[in-house]
Amino acid sequence: MPRISEFYGIAIYMYYRDHLPPHFHALYAGWEANVEISSGNLMDGQLPAAARRLVKTWAGGHREELLDDWERARAGRDLTPIAPLE
Repeated sequence: MPRISEFYGIAIYMYYRDHLPPHFHALYAGWEANVEISSGNLMDGQLPAAARRLVKTWAGGHREELLDDWERARAGRDLTPIAPLE
């Protein structure tokens, strides 16, 4: 599972050939959640409220890049790193 970004202790990953809907995995201090790309909402899992807000803000600013990486992952191609939240 390639890491595509990391910020404030939050690591963002995507699995190759993962299930729909398009999403990514956010890991923070032992917490893990699947986050839907289109909305930035948690699909399952949990994150502390502050981490959840940071992930949603980051995802909103990188939706196109996330969708591009999603397509790359589904095709088994190398993923492109995405800039962290500043």
